[in-house]
Amino acid sequence: MLKALSGICFLHLTTIFFLFWATIDDAWWFTRSMYTDLWGRWVMEENDDVWVYMDIPTSYRKDYLQAVQGFAVLACIFAVLSLCVFIFQLFTLGKGQRFTMSGVVQLLSCFCIMVALSVYTDHFHRKENGWYGWSYIMAWIGWLLALLTGGIYIILRKRVD
Repeated sequence: MLKALSGICFLHLTTIFFLFWATIDDAWWFTRSMYTDLWGRWVMEENDDVWVYMDIPTSYRKDYLQAVQGFAVLACIFAVLSLCVFIFQLFTLGKGQRFTMSGVVQLLSCFCIMVALSVYTDHFHRKENGWYGWSYIMAWIGWLLALLTGGIYIILRKRVD
């Protein structure tokens, strides 16, 4: 049982790592001369070959951008909270009870990152030539891991060996 619990904790920490990495890192969208994230944009100056940080263009709808930012941050908060609830339940639950509360909080994290990714995919970069970056891909991997750990927590029963 100890190996299973340590494996679940490792999977959950991996999920948290991917969600934080995706939210903080600057690689959601790339072109040859620009890359952007949820918080700003880096543009290469043509004469100097130097990357310059700029604000996100005003052509992006601010309400959609704030929704993506908010849901991505909420996903990180819920993932950390779910791990804390899991550790708390590990020491307080009786034999045979399920880790339902930690599973529900983790599924809330999964829902939040899914909303952020869906809004970002639907409302940004439609008419721009470019490609999604590794932070965007890491956010989808974080979504999948959050869904997996949330399901595991709901199914998992506490046993005493």
